[in-house]
Amino acid sequence: MLSLSHEQTRRVLFVLVAFHILIISASNYLVQLPFTILGLHTTWGAFSFPFVYLATDLTVRIFGQQAARSIIFKAMLPALLISYVMGVLFQQGSLQSLSALAELNSFVFRIAFASFAAYLVGQLMDIKVFAKLRETKQWWVAPAASTVIGNFVDTLVFFSIAFYASTDTFMATHWPEIALVDYGFKLMISICLFLPAYGQLLRVLELRIIKQPAQQSVI
Repeated sequence: MLSLSHEQTRRVLFVLVAFHILIISASNYLVQLPFTILGLHTTWGAFSFPFVYLATDLTVRIFGQQAARSIIFKAMLPALLISYVMGVLFQQGSLQSLSALAELNSFVFRIAFASFAAYLVGQLMDIKVFAKLRETKQWWVAPAASTVIGNFVDTLVFFSIAFYASTDTFMATHWPEIALVDYGFKLMISICLFLPAYGQLLRVLELRIIKQPAQQSVI
């Protein structure tokens, strides 16, 4: 675990909370936009949400489990609210009028709540697995295992709550297939792209958060 000053810790935690809220909100919008690739149904949300797991694993590595859980608890309610507002205003990719917010949109709220539940359960699982394995000699074991398990839990919880017997006929019919394909894409993106970048990002954080302020204080 890195040793940071109080000001450094506050700054990084604020950025991480904002990052989590941004990715969750964007993913809740993108998951409403299905598309077909190689004959398989998936959504654009599969390409954005893995960023959250990368941020969470880095948080556990830098600050420990308690700080990572704190970020999740601080981010989940604002993310739920913002996700709902964005989902109503941009339902299925079409811009709606502000008057749409005057009535409760049960379809969008269900997606936002599903994201809330999936994010909470999936991220806590990710933190638990990562923390258990972080001391292994191979640096890649902890982020790889936590990503595989966390994404599986998150995907299952989200799609089952959001689209099982949904009023959206297409999603109600195809959600198991879409969930499986989404999970596959999340793993492919995480393992092939994010895992190799994990060590580099940690190094960048060390340089920018720790060394740069130290250099400035000397000047």
